[in-house]
Amino acid sequence: MNLARLDLNLVVALRALLEERNVTRAGQRVGLSQPAMSAALARLRRHFDDDLLARVGGHYELTALGQVLLDRTSTAYDVLERLFASQAVFDPAGESREFKLVASDYAVSVFGAELARVVHAQAPGIRLRFTQTPPAVVDGTATLLSAVDGLLMPHGVISDFPATDLYDDRWVFLVADDHPDVADRLTRADLAALPWVTYQRTYDAPAVRQLGMLGIEPQVEVSVDNFQLLPLLVAGTRRIALIQARLARLLAPIAAVRVLEPPYEAVPLQEALWWHPVHTHDAGHIWLRETAARVGQELAGHGT
Repeated sequence: MNLARLDLNLVVALRALLEERNVTRAGQRVGLSQPAMSAALARLRRHFDDDLLARVGGHYELTALGQVLLDRTSTAYDVLERLFASQAVFDPAGESREFKLVASDYAVSVFGAELARVVHAQAPGIRLRFTQTPPAVVDGTATLLSAVDGLLMPHGVISDFPATDLYDDRWVFLVADDHPDVADRLTRADLAALPWVTYQRTYDAPAVRQLGMLGIEPQVEVSVDNFQLLPLLVAGTRRIALIQARLARLLAPIAAVRVLEPPYEAVPLQEALWWHPVHTHDAGHIWLRETAARVGQELAGHGT
Protein backbone atom coordinates (compact mmCIF):
# COMPACT_ATOMS: atom_id res chain seq x y z
CA MET A 1 0.00 0.00 0.00
CA ASN A 2 1.49 3.35 -1.10
CA LEU A 3 0.20 5.87 1.46
CA ALA A 4 1.66 8.75 -0.56
CA ARG A 5 -0.99 8.09 -3.23
CA LEU A 6 -3.88 8.16 -0.78
CA ASP A 7 -6.00 11.20 0.05
CA LEU A 8 -6.30 11.17 3.85
CA ASN A 9 -9.43 13.31 3.56
CA LEU A 10 -11.10 10.10 2.45
CA VAL A 11 -10.71 8.79 6.01
CA VAL A 12 -12.99 11.59 7.20
CA ALA A 13 -15.49 10.87 4.44
CA LEU A 14 -15.36 7.11 5.03
CA ARG A 15 -16.05 7.46 8.74
CA ALA A 16 -19.01 9.74 8.13
CA LEU A 17 -20.45 7.47 5.43
CA LEU A 18 -20.12 4.30 7.49
CA GLU A 19 -21.58 5.87 10.63
CA GLU A 20 -24.38 7.84 8.97
CA ARG A 21 -25.15 5.29 6.22
CA ASN A 22 -26.54 8.17 4.21
CA VAL A 23 -24.68 10.25 1.62
CA THR A 24 -26.54 13.50 2.31
CA ARG A 25 -26.21 13.33 6.10
CA ALA A 26 -22.55 12.29 5.82
CA GLY A 27 -21.87 15.32 3.61
CA GLN A 28 -23.59 17.66 6.04
CA ARG A 29 -21.55 16.21 8.90
CA VAL A 30 -18.19 16.94 7.27
CA GLY A 31 -19.17 20.06 5.35
CA LEU A 32 -19.34 18.60 1.86
CA SER A 33 -22.07 18.94 -0.72
CA GLN A 34 -24.08 15.89 -1.73
CA PRO A 35 -22.30 15.61 -5.13
CA ALA A 36 -18.87 15.92 -3.45
CA MET A 37 -19.71 13.20 -0.93
CA SER A 38 -21.07 10.98 -3.71
CA ALA A 39 -17.78 11.43 -5.53
CA ALA A 40 -15.88 10.49 -2.37
CA LEU A 41 -18.00 7.36 -2.00
CA ALA A 42 -17.26 6.42 -5.60
CA ARG A 43 -13.52 6.79 -4.98
CA LEU A 44 -13.76 4.68 -1.83
CA ARG A 45 -15.69 1.99 -3.67
CA ARG A 46 -13.01 1.83 -6.35
CA HIS A 47 -10.25 1.66 -3.78
CA PHE A 48 -11.81 -1.15 -1.74
CA ASP A 49 -13.48 -2.83 -4.73
CA ASP A 50 -16.63 -3.05 -2.63
CA ASP A 51 -19.90 -1.14 -2.46
CA LEU A 52 -19.42 -0.41 1.29
CA LEU A 53 -23.00 0.87 1.40
CA ALA A 54 -25.66 -1.30 -0.23
CA ARG A 55 -29.18 -0.04 -0.86
CA VAL A 56 -31.84 -2.15 0.84
CA GLY A 57 -35.32 -0.84 0.14
CA GLY A 58 -35.32 2.88 0.89
CA HIS A 59 -32.11 2.97 2.95
CA TYR A 60 -28.48 1.89 2.93
CA GLU A 61 -26.88 -0.91 4.94
CA LEU A 62 -23.21 -1.69 5.39
CA THR A 63 -21.72 -4.51 3.37
CA ALA A 64 -19.63 -7.12 5.19
CA LEU A 65 -16.46 -5.14 4.43
CA GLY A 66 -18.16 -1.89 5.43
CA GLN A 67 -18.97 -3.43 8.81
CA VAL A 68 -15.32 -4.45 9.25
CA LEU A 69 -14.15 -0.97 8.31
CA LEU A 70 -16.53 0.76 10.72
CA ASP A 71 -14.43 0.22 13.85
CA ARG A 72 -11.10 0.41 12.02
CA THR A 73 -11.98 3.75 10.48
CA SER A 74 -12.94 5.20 13.84
CA THR A 75 -9.60 4.09 15.30
CA ALA A 76 -7.66 5.42 12.30
CA TYR A 77 -9.47 8.76 12.57
CA ASP A 78 -8.58 9.06 16.25
CA VAL A 79 -4.93 8.24 15.54
CA LEU A 80 -4.72 10.84 12.75
CA GLU A 81 -6.45 13.44 14.90
CA ARG A 82 -3.97 12.90 17.73
CA LEU A 83 -1.02 12.82 15.32
CA PHE A 84 -1.85 16.20 13.82
CA ALA A 85 -2.73 17.65 17.23
CA SER A 86 0.86 17.03 18.42
CA GLN A 87 2.63 20.13 19.65
CA ALA A 88 6.26 21.22 19.98
CA VAL A 89 5.40 23.71 22.74
CA PHE A 90 2.62 23.38 25.31
CA ASP A 91 1.42 26.13 27.65
CA PRO A 92 -1.05 24.43 30.02
CA ALA A 93 -2.49 27.71 31.33
CA GLY A 94 -3.58 28.81 27.86
CA GLU A 95 -4.27 25.56 26.02
CA SER A 96 -7.62 24.01 25.13
CA ARG A 97 -7.29 20.27 24.61
CA GLU A 98 -8.88 17.00 25.67
CA PHE A 99 -6.90 14.04 26.99
CA LYS A 100 -8.59 10.64 26.87
CA LEU A 101 -7.56 8.12 29.52
CA VAL A 102 -8.72 4.53 29.82
CA ALA A 103 -9.10 3.45 33.44
CA SER A 104 -11.05 1.25 35.82
CA ASP A 105 -13.40 2.90 38.29
CA TYR A 106 -10.76 2.07 40.93
CA ALA A 107 -8.09 4.12 39.18
CA VAL A 108 -10.47 7.02 38.59
CA SER A 109 -11.60 7.04 42.22
CA VAL A 110 -8.16 6.74 43.80
CA PHE A 111 -6.05 8.67 41.29
CA GLY A 112 -8.15 10.25 38.54
CA ALA A 113 -10.17 12.48 40.86
CA GLU A 114 -7.00 14.05 42.27
CA LEU A 115 -5.47 14.35 38.79
CA ALA A 116 -8.61 16.19 37.61
CA ARG A 117 -8.37 18.59 40.57
CA VAL A 118 -4.73 19.42 39.81
CA VAL A 119 -5.38 19.80 36.08
CA HIS A 120 -8.29 22.15 36.76
CA ALA A 121 -6.09 24.34 38.96
CA GLN A 122 -3.14 24.46 36.54
CA ALA A 123 -4.84 24.26 33.15
CA PRO A 124 -8.52 25.26 33.22
CA GLY A 125 -8.85 24.80 29.46
CA ILE A 126 -7.76 21.15 29.57
CA ARG A 127 -10.42 18.44 29.64
CA LEU A 128 -9.98 14.89 30.89
CA ARG A 129 -12.19 12.09 29.57
CA PHE A 130 -12.06 8.76 31.41
CA THR A 131 -13.43 5.64 29.72
CA GLN A 132 -13.84 2.17 31.17
CA THR A 133 -11.08 -0.38 30.60
CA PRO A 134 -12.35 -2.94 28.05
CA PRO A 135 -12.19 -6.66 28.92
CA ALA A 136 -9.99 -7.31 25.86
CA VAL A 137 -7.30 -4.82 26.86
CA VAL A 138 -4.61 -7.51 26.99
CA ASP A 139 -5.38 -8.82 23.50
CA GLY A 140 -5.65 -5.42 21.80
CA THR A 141 -3.32 -3.16 23.77
CA ALA A 142 -1.62 -1.57 20.76
CA THR A 143 -4.92 -0.75 19.07
CA LEU A 144 -6.36 0.67 22.27
CA LEU A 145 -3.33 2.83 23.10
CA SER A 146 -3.11 4.16 19.54
CA ALA A 147 -6.53 5.80 19.92
CA VAL A 148 -6.18 7.29 23.43
CA ASP A 149 -3.70 9.32 25.44
CA GLY A 150 -3.07 6.75 28.12
CA LEU A 151 -4.11 3.72 30.09
CA LEU A 152 -4.11 3.52 33.89
CA MET A 153 -3.17 -0.08 34.64
CA PRO A 154 -1.00 -1.90 37.20
CA HIS A 155 2.23 -3.57 36.18
CA GLY A 156 1.93 -7.27 35.45
CA VAL A 157 -1.05 -7.13 33.10
CA ILE A 158 0.48 -5.54 29.96
CA SER A 159 4.05 -4.88 28.88
CA ASP A 160 6.24 -3.64 26.01
CA PHE A 161 4.87 -0.08 26.10
CA PRO A 162 6.31 3.01 27.78
CA ALA A 163 4.94 3.73 31.23
CA THR A 164 5.28 6.16 34.12
CA ASP A 165 4.93 4.71 37.61
CA LEU A 166 2.34 6.53 39.71
CA TYR A 167 1.77 4.98 43.14
CA ASP A 168 1.69 1.66 44.94
CA ASP A 169 -1.20 -0.14 46.56
CA ARG A 170 -1.88 -3.52 48.11
CA TRP A 171 -4.60 -6.12 48.00
CA VAL A 172 -6.96 -6.71 50.94
CA PHE A 173 -10.16 -8.66 51.45
CA LEU A 174 -13.67 -7.47 52.21
CA VAL A 175 -16.07 -9.46 54.36
CA ALA A 176 -19.42 -8.53 55.89
CA ASP A 177 -19.37 -6.94 59.34
CA ASP A 178 -21.60 -9.77 60.58
CA HIS A 179 -20.00 -12.59 58.59
CA PRO A 180 -21.03 -15.82 60.36
CA ASP A 181 -17.84 -17.76 59.50
CA VAL A 182 -15.05 -15.19 59.72
CA ALA A 183 -13.80 -13.59 62.92
CA ASP A 184 -10.82 -11.25 62.88
CA ARG A 185 -8.81 -12.98 60.18
CA LEU A 186 -9.16 -15.08 57.03
CA THR A 187 -7.53 -18.42 56.42
CA ARG A 188 -6.56 -20.04 53.15
CA ALA A 189 -9.30 -22.58 53.78
CA ASP A 190 -11.80 -19.69 53.96
CA LEU A 191 -10.66 -18.43 50.55
CA ALA A 192 -11.32 -21.82 48.99
CA ALA A 193 -14.61 -22.48 50.78
CA LEU A 194 -16.42 -19.12 50.78
CA PRO A 195 -18.25 -17.63 47.76
CA TRP A 196 -16.56 -14.72 45.99
CA VAL A 197 -17.49 -11.45 44.31
CA THR A 198 -14.94 -10.66 41.59
CA TYR A 199 -14.16 -7.81 39.25
CA GLN A 200 -14.66 -8.55 35.55
CA ARG A 201 -11.69 -10.58 34.21
CA THR A 202 -9.82 -10.88 37.49
CA TYR A 203 -7.92 -13.88 36.19
CA ASP A 204 -5.79 -11.40 34.24
CA ALA A 205 -4.57 -9.79 37.47
CA PRO A 206 -1.32 -10.96 39.13
CA ALA A 207 -3.10 -11.12 42.50
CA VAL A 208 -5.57 -13.73 41.22
CA ARG A 209 -2.86 -15.65 39.38
CA GLN A 210 -1.10 -15.82 42.73
CA LEU A 211 -4.15 -17.50 44.25
CA GLY A 212 -3.91 -20.18 41.58
CA MET A 213 -0.24 -20.71 42.41
CA LEU A 214 -1.27 -21.21 46.04
CA GLY A 215 -3.76 -23.85 44.97
CA ILE A 216 -6.80 -21.68 45.69
CA GLU A 217 -9.63 -21.72 43.14
CA PRO A 218 -12.13 -18.93 43.92
CA GLN A 219 -15.78 -20.00 43.90
CA VAL A 220 -17.16 -17.01 41.99
CA GLU A 221 -20.79 -16.33 42.83
CA VAL A 222 -21.06 -12.78 41.44
CA SER A 223 -18.91 -10.94 38.88
CA VAL A 224 -19.14 -7.21 38.13
CA ASP A 225 -17.25 -4.66 36.03
CA ASN A 226 -17.09 -2.04 38.77
CA PHE A 227 -14.81 -2.22 41.81
CA GLN A 228 -17.02 0.20 43.74
CA LEU A 229 -19.87 -2.32 43.73
CA LEU A 230 -17.84 -4.91 45.63
CA PRO A 231 -18.66 -3.66 49.17
CA LEU A 232 -22.39 -3.59 48.41
CA LEU A 233 -22.28 -7.15 47.10
CA VAL A 234 -20.34 -8.35 50.14
CA ALA A 235 -22.34 -6.64 52.90
CA GLY A 236 -24.88 -8.93 54.57
CA THR A 237 -23.63 -12.06 52.78
CA ARG A 238 -21.07 -14.84 53.21
CA ARG A 239 -19.17 -13.56 50.16
CA ILE A 240 -15.62 -12.25 50.14
CA ALA A 241 -13.93 -9.93 47.67
CA LEU A 242 -10.39 -8.96 46.78
CA ILE A 243 -9.98 -5.17 46.54
CA GLN A 244 -7.29 -2.51 46.59
CA ALA A 245 -6.53 -1.06 50.05
CA ARG A 246 -6.76 2.58 48.91
CA LEU A 247 -10.20 2.04 47.41
CA ALA A 248 -11.36 0.01 50.40
CA ARG A 249 -10.52 2.97 52.62
CA LEU A 250 -12.53 5.33 50.40
CA LEU A 251 -15.54 3.01 50.29
CA ALA A 252 -15.56 2.00 53.96
CA PRO A 253 -18.48 4.34 54.89
CA ILE A 254 -20.89 3.07 52.22
CA ALA A 255 -21.39 -0.55 53.34
CA ALA A 256 -21.26 -2.70 56.47
CA VAL A 257 -18.02 -4.49 55.65
CA ARG A 258 -14.67 -5.19 57.27
CA VAL A 259 -11.21 -5.06 55.68
CA LEU A 260 -8.96 -8.04 56.40
CA GLU A 261 -5.40 -8.79 55.38
CA PRO A 262 -4.74 -11.73 53.04
CA PRO A 263 -3.65 -14.96 54.74
CA TYR A 264 -0.54 -14.98 52.55
CA GLU A 265 2.05 -12.47 51.36
CA ALA A 266 0.15 -10.80 48.52
CA VAL A 267 1.93 -9.53 45.43
CA PRO A 268 2.29 -5.73 45.47
CA LEU A 269 0.28 -3.50 43.16
CA GLN A 270 2.14 -0.76 41.26
CA GLU A 271 -0.17 1.51 39.26
CA ALA A 272 1.24 3.13 36.11
CA LEU A 273 0.27 5.36 33.21
CA TRP A 274 0.91 3.53 29.92
CA TRP A 275 0.96 5.20 26.51
CA HIS A 276 1.65 4.52 22.85
CA PRO A 277 5.16 5.52 21.63
CA VAL A 278 3.58 7.91 19.12
CA HIS A 279 2.87 10.27 22.06
CA THR A 280 6.34 10.16 23.61
CA HIS A 281 7.69 13.45 22.23
CA ASP A 282 4.44 15.43 22.12
CA ALA A 283 4.81 18.45 24.42
CA GLY A 284 1.22 18.27 25.64
CA HIS A 285 1.53 14.60 26.43
CA ILE A 286 4.83 15.18 28.24
CA TRP A 287 3.04 17.72 30.44
CA LEU A 288 0.25 15.23 31.13
CA ARG A 289 2.72 12.50 32.11
CA GLU A 290 4.72 14.82 34.34
CA THR A 291 1.55 16.07 36.02
CA ALA A 292 0.33 12.51 36.55
CA ALA A 293 3.69 11.52 38.03
CA ARG A 294 3.57 14.40 40.52
CA VAL A 295 0.03 13.50 41.56
CA GLY A 296 1.11 9.87 41.95
CA GLN A 297 4.07 10.86 44.13
CA GLU A 298 1.81 12.92 46.38
CA LEU A 299 -0.58 10.00 46.65
CA ALA A 300 2.27 7.60 47.43
CA GLY A 301 3.37 9.89 50.23
CA HIS A 302 0.06 9.34 52.01
CA GLY A 303 0.71 5.60 52.35
CA THR A 304 -1.71 2.71 51.76
